[in-house]
Amino acid sequence: MVQSYLRHGPTQAFGLICSSTSNSLYDGKLAYVPALEDVLVWDMKKGQMLSMWHETGHRSEVTCMCRSPQENIFAVGYADGSVRLWNSAFVSVIATFNGHQKSVTALAFDAQGARLASGSQDTDIIMWDVVAEAGLYRLRGHRNQITTIQFLSEPELPSTSTGSRSHMLLTTSKDTFMKLWDTSTQHCVQTIVAHRSEVSSLDIDPEKNFIFTGSSEGEVKAWKIDHESLSQGLVENEAGEVAKMIHPVTSLPLSSRHRVSQILFHPSQPYLAVQSHDRSIEIFRIRTEEEIRKKQARRKKRAKEKGKSKQKGKDIDDAVEDAMDVDQEINVIDLFTPYLVVRASAKVRSFDFGSKEAVSKPGVQLFVALSSNALEVYNIPPPTKSKEETPEATRMFSVDLPGHRTDVRTLCLSADDQILASASNGSLKLWNLKTTACIRTIDCGYAICSTFLPGDRHVAIGTKSGEILIYDLASSALTETVKAHNSTVWSLHVRPDEQILVSGSADKEVKFWEFERNVFSNDEVKKSMTLNHTRTLKMSDEVLSVRYSPNGKLLAVALLDSTVKIFYQDTLKFFLSLYGHKLPVLAMDISDDSKLIVTCSADKNVKIWGLDFGDCHKSIFAHEESVMQVLFERKSHHFWTVGKDKMLKYWDGDKFENIQKLDGHHNEIWALAVSNHAKFVVTGSHDKSIRVWEKLDEPLFLEEERERELEQIYEDGIANALNRPDISIVNNGEADEQPSGEAAAVTKQTSETLMAGERIIEALDLADAERAAFQEYEGKVAQAGSLEAAGMQPPPRNPILAAYDLEPEAYVLRVVEKISSTALHDALLVLPFDKVVSLMRYLDLWAQKGWNISLVSRILFFLLKIHHHQIVTNRVMRTALIPLRVHLRRSLRREKDTIGYNLVALQHLRRRTEAERTAQFYEEEDFDEEKVRAKIAEGKKRKRVSIKA
Repeated sequence: MVQSYLRHGPTQAFGLICSSTSNSLYDGKLAYVPALEDVLVWDMKKGQMLSMWHETGHRSEVTCMCRSPQENIFAVGYADGSVRLWNSAFVSVIATFNGHQKSVTALAFDAQGARLASGSQDTDIIMWDVVAEAGLYRLRGHRNQITTIQFLSEPELPSTSTGSRSHMLLTTSKDTFMKLWDTSTQHCVQTIVAHRSEVSSLDIDPEKNFIFTGSSEGEVKAWKIDHESLSQGLVENEAGEVAKMIHPVTSLPLSSRHRVSQILFHPSQPYLAVQSHDRSIEIFRIRTEEEIRKKQARRKKRAKEKGKSKQKGKDIDDAVEDAMDVDQEINVIDLFTPYLVVRASAKVRSFDFGSKEAVSKPGVQLFVALSSNALEVYNIPPPTKSKEETPEATRMFSVDLPGHRTDVRTLCLSADDQILASASNGSLKLWNLKTTACIRTIDCGYAICSTFLPGDRHVAIGTKSGEILIYDLASSALTETVKAHNSTVWSLHVRPDEQILVSGSADKEVKFWEFERNVFSNDEVKKSMTLNHTRTLKMSDEVLSVRYSPNGKLLAVALLDSTVKIFYQDTLKFFLSLYGHKLPVLAMDISDDSKLIVTCSADKNVKIWGLDFGDCHKSIFAHEESVMQVLFERKSHHFWTVGKDKMLKYWDGDKFENIQKLDGHHNEIWALAVSNHAKFVVTGSHDKSIRVWEKLDEPLFLEEERERELEQIYEDGIANALNRPDISIVNNGEADEQPSGEAAAVTKQTSETLMAGERIIEALDLADAERAAFQEYEGKVAQAGSLEAAGMQPPPRNPILAAYDLEPEAYVLRVVEKISSTALHDALLVLPFDKVVSLMRYLDLWAQKGWNISLVSRILFFLLKIHHHQIVTNRVMRTALIPLRVHLRRSLRREKDTIGYNLVALQHLRRRTEAERTAQFYEEEDFDEEKVRAKIAEGKKRKRVSIKA
């Protein structure tokens, strides 16, 4: 009989506040931050996580985020090149766009939120139609990663104008260029060499007059937008040159010359924020022309006084002339004055201004997402008239407790599996595993290893400096610091009888510590635990791991010379030496029956040894990188390994088979802890997240698991082969006619689109067979006499059509309608030409019956565009296309009439409602003409308002 195992599945990741893979967003109350593959929503005032945007089965990390002008809509870009539209109110995905080959690095909505532009590491910009959920076109021109995208709207257009408001697109890239694209013609209209190095950031001021760009060399440049040239388009001037739409103006001086990673204007207040240093953000205040004129007047006055004091007419004239020159022009640089510097507590990943300002405190909120897994909100005070007070930003809120500042180095579980202790460089945290809430945070040194001490009331931490720290969990206090070793404590283990703690260190010593429980009875009873040094075992090399066998007879010690020495634990007499690894053994574990020992090494191998004779049962190439930890599951020979290749793997130690591979972490995994009741396993990683993998009731068969892995590799291989830049399946397998053109179609084959195409083909085959059978039956009935025809039985219906009780054409429509709007075009590309001809017949039937006319039109126009050459040369298509044209025109005319009627009716209702409201207002107030005039006159008078400081 085939042996079955139980499958393990991931639960949510915790210990993450925000990851440094993407920018963050803030609206004055809620912060939307990336957390590896998820997006977290934090209430900054309360410090609570309100929701997690997680899509089951999606593992790629978030790389870019953008808020739509439409309420509750967010665009999130991922590392696999996909873009998802999330609804924050319902925490659900509205649409998924697949078009980029590499990770998405820039996103921007237009003013109405109807179009979305995305830029990627693959150097392409794709324009998406948010309403139709389809890709419009791909723009090519940049030679390196796209860094920022902005829509340019024309400020002088009135709101009632029917012209295209956001038809210009501004993009910057690491190739040092800034490009201006006309989205109506899908071409680049101006290319500017913006900086000498990578253009890292860009923003446009709220008045749409200036563009500010920042480079990786720490330079910020200002550019003027010529709206007259923008409205005219590409027009030649008298000299025969094309008029430029963007002109260089000046450079903005910064206090530091580091990479300008972000530039941001406040949407409503006169502030500009620039981040050009790891930990600080410079805030500039935008002065009005009136303020500058006042300053110039003061300068002029001082110049006059200076001239008077010197009592030289020439000097007076010169000073006045200088002042007059200053008075004539205002430089852009004069508008921006350095106001203050916000200094964060760690490296800043991104920042955002709060759009909804807090009423309680005057000033502007600046939200900062830190690379150290923390969030902060600073208050920027309003300017004061007194020159003595220098304005300073104050920290209002911070969220840092629910996660470690640095990577999680060690994990350990309490005996009842209720509490998890995780430690990093600087902090020890205790987690309730049922709620995944952080219940204690205690400061500690650089933690390397940890273990719960007997009774689960204390935790011992081994540090890089050689100390063993004992913490009392009830009081969250450090009760004892033992200077145990002269170098890093690499490993701690409690003997199964819970009497001795053993520690192994890089100072080549293994030390044994006896537990001593102290009870103090002064007023209140306090229990404390201390360590007494009893024995020392000196080794020939640095000790990397120590382990007792569960039967309490043996002690295993792993050394830097790649060997493992086994000793009798009572006499410390040498028993066995296990050698075979090419690089040092980083961790090891002994099975519950004390018969097997498993060792993992930096040579990427795991070896399984017998403890009776020290024979190597099997050597397994386990991971692509160093294997960091290994642990046996309780009461079995199954064991877990984690490595620097970000993988967690489950093995059968008797059959030497890999049972399951679990990928979820986005960086190397340092720590592993296995449940004492074999219910789950916990991993801690360099990505600062802690993940719990639970054992499910679902059985797992090795053969099925291997087949599933091979299928996945095969499907990914097909999709990747079709997406190669040198292969294009546009125009029915022919190479794209203009691969070097600036505009191209948006296509990307995924396993989902391939399967959708296969479903359409299957539905067409089934429907064609059904229709052919019935046509044949009808032909026979027509040929036969009336008596024979009465005796002929119709062919049996296809079981699928009978189950759904659908006609063949209705079944095909049902299959096509189920395909998501974003995947439809790519699915239609999969169809061979004979299936396209078959689908055309069904399109005719659908148009004739008036079924889903918008979908019919969309499919028809796409197929005509893609298969134009074959359709033109193939006479067979004429019979299908001529009636289709007639039926579709009739249906579209009917749809147009319906929409027109509805629009007119809605406009009539609006006018009627407005008239009724106006009449009702005057009726209620009982106004006559004199009263109305008095009311208007009263409204013009200013009211005096007293404001208390």
